[in-house]
Amino acid sequence: MIPSLRAFAMSLTKNGAEADDLVQETLIRALGSIHQFAAGTNMKAWLFRIERNVFYTNYRKKHRESAVLSREVEDMRLVEPQQEWSLKVTAMHRALEKLPPDQKEALLLVSGSGLSCEEAAEVCGCALGTIKSRVSRARTRLLALLEVYHYEEFMEIERHRL
Repeated sequence: MIPSLRAFAMSLTKNGAEADDLVQETLIRALGSIHQFAAGTNMKAWLFRIERNVFYTNYRKKHRESAVLSREVEDMRLVEPQQEWSLKVTAMHRALEKLPPDQKEALLLVSGSGLSCEEAAEVCGCALGTIKSRVSRARTRLLALLEVYHYEEFMEIERHRL
């Protein structure tokens, strides 16, 4: 009866591997329920009924799981691709290396280390206005080197739509 069960399974699943799995599960369930088989009745019909029930049980289960999974996927936060950020970090590093040392130092102290302009001026041993102008010039130069006209553009991940 296995060839007949497999042919019926193929008509249900349209996939050889899934059909084989369905036949195997059908036979396992049939052996587990052999005590329920009434002697003198049609065993082929009994096995086909088990196979059909197994198929529809698995089908409903698969669709419930996929519905739950799709809701979970919708609820997940989008994780941005790391490759683009890696490229941007590399570009930022190269651009920082092209800044004059005093501007780079001021920018890294204020924007990179989180010091206030007053604290950065104290670290560098210069006037507050000097640090502010160095940071401003460094930011302007950095954006020009990165060919970005608004820093928000640089922070966004570019998405190419087909």
